[in-house]
Amino acid sequence: MKKFAILFAGTLLCAAVAASGQDKTKSTVKFGKVSPDDFTVSQSLDSGASAVIISDIGNSVIVGNIKGWFSLLYKRTKRIKIISKNGFDAAKIEIPLYSSGTAEETLDELKAYTYNLENGKVEMTKLEAATVFKDKLNKNYVVRKFTFPAVREGSVIEYSYTIKSDFLSNLQPWYFQSEYPTLWSEYQVDLPEFFNYVTINQGYLPSEVKKGDYNTKFNISIPGGSERNEAVSLDGAVHTTHWLSRNVPPLKEEEFTSAVKNYVSGVEFQLASYRIEGGMVHDQMGNWMLMGQKLMDNEYFGAGLTRSNGWLDDDIKSITKGASTKMEKARLIFAYVRDKLTCTDHDGFYLETNLKDAFKKHSGNVADINLLLVAMLRHEGIAADPVLLSTRNNGFTSELYPLLQRFNYVICSAVIDSNYYSLDASSPYNAFGMLPTQCYNGHARVITKEAAMPVYFEPDSLKEKEFTSVFISNDEHGGLQGVYKSNLGYYKSLGLRNKLKGDASAYVRGIKSGNSFDFKVVHATVDSLAQPDMPVAITYEFEFKPSADEGIVYFNPMLAEGYKKNPFSAASRTYPVEMPYTTDDTYLLNMEIPEGYVVEEIPKSVRVAYNGDEGSFEYLVQKSTSSIQLRSRIKLNKATFTPEDYNSLRDFFSVVVKKQNEQIVLKKK
Repeated sequence: MKKFAILFAGTLLCAAVAASGQDKTKSTVKFGKVSPDDFTVSQSLDSGASAVIISDIGNSVIVGNIKGWFSLLYKRTKRIKIISKNGFDAAKIEIPLYSSGTAEETLDELKAYTYNLENGKVEMTKLEAATVFKDKLNKNYVVRKFTFPAVREGSVIEYSYTIKSDFLSNLQPWYFQSEYPTLWSEYQVDLPEFFNYVTINQGYLPSEVKKGDYNTKFNISIPGGSERNEAVSLDGAVHTTHWLSRNVPPLKEEEFTSAVKNYVSGVEFQLASYRIEGGMVHDQMGNWMLMGQKLMDNEYFGAGLTRSNGWLDDDIKSITKGASTKMEKARLIFAYVRDKLTCTDHDGFYLETNLKDAFKKHSGNVADINLLLVAMLRHEGIAADPVLLSTRNNGFTSELYPLLQRFNYVICSAVIDSNYYSLDASSPYNAFGMLPTQCYNGHARVITKEAAMPVYFEPDSLKEKEFTSVFISNDEHGGLQGVYKSNLGYYKSLGLRNKLKGDASAYVRGIKSGNSFDFKVVHATVDSLAQPDMPVAITYEFEFKPSADEGIVYFNPMLAEGYKKNPFSAASRTYPVEMPYTTDDTYLLNMEIPEGYVVEEIPKSVRVAYNGDEGSFEYLVQKSTSSIQLRSRIKLNKATFTPEDYNSLRDFFSVVVKKQNEQIVLKKK
């Protein structure tokens, strides 16, 4: 098949050359052929790039093997120019290989060279096989890794390898983008008609796509034990797809992006089914209903939830003592699991141990904890089911296809008095019925024996409201005294609890930092740190006095509150803006003018609407003969904005930053 595929590619090439004199869909880079001219690389994609990917070419084919079935062959060839020392990481290569049991993908034909230009001559340094190492990542992956030798600024490096895999579900994906600009990225997949793969395209950058077909024979050797192996030849059509992207900009982290990999331009594949020579169709991907059934029968997921779990009888009586309603029981059970069990790993949806052991040890991963919560609620007759989701940093799941590998988290869904509650007991600071922002990543699935029903956790549904007030008055000693009070929203409260871990002393010591003037904190309190269901309330009293020789005093009425810089500084944006929640932040200041001073200059009031009713900003200042009042409010009614909204969002925050950093000027009489 490989020989036929090469002949076929050559036929296409000749046809293209005959038509245009040159096939512009094929790279001119030839592995192992580097001339002095190849060290001159021009690109306008990123002026600050530390490395440039000159060419990245991949090909996947399916061939018959000697085990009576088929194998995947994946070949990749890549050339990179190192621009500066910051690009040396591009010379550190890791190649992951999948394994299951005793079977493992194999890495073959690895070649790697470093080229340096010495007095106009190309000097080549070869990678030695002894410098290629193998590490075990987890039970399913090992990684082969190496670092190019003799790398320095200006080097050109290239490598080539082949992966042979008997795992047909592991058709290699291809990503056109990386952290470095890419001049040429090309991938071709040749799939026999026997296999049906779902292709999932993602990203915002277009690719040139060409499709074709050819016929070939697949030679399969069926082991015959002590007898001679039986050779089988299958005729079949092969469908080819060729993707090409040129001059691809680098993939960069941007503010308010949940997971950059959601937007990297590329293609992924999932084996859906196969059918050999008119035989029956073998479904490989299944459907959501089948996935739900399999998970609930799995000993490492749902099997323990369908049992009586009588070992919980005595403990739950103690835990729910005094509770008379299902809601009271649910809250007590949730608080017990949250407060008594320590989460050892917040990534994964399979049990590390069984539910009984997790309960006894008071520890486990997020699946151990939240599946135990489901079991305990069910024990008390409360309807509860596990919910599979993918956290924001893990990327989106697919609504169309049951791609289990895209999920990485499990929570509990409970129905009490006809109301649904989403519960996560894996953190000691999570409140009943509230999930951490990482769980709000769109599509998720409620897993039952009958089905896997869709449910959606959208950041737009989260309302974060914060209110801060400051009152400043003259004292009897010719100075000023003030009271600061702030009631944080739920998620800012949660963030502060996770940061302080019950000890507010360091926070209190840092109150003075960030303010526009020096003051003395007289008394400070941080309330409700140990009460996850309550908002954190911060209160402190302070006093200060303008210096006697200060003729002019500059004073920011926002104190340490507000935006110091625009979170959207880039000139343009490729990805959506994904804030964790909607916001409604209000700040009030009521201040007496210091004795012996008059207001020389004061900010002007402004009101700004964002995209109609999607948001607003007001900065209202009022002055009398003795006092100044300020009201600043930022309100965003949605959390996710399209790339087309970016410029208007950046302009909106430019106004916010400008106003919130303006100062009141006081002049001595």
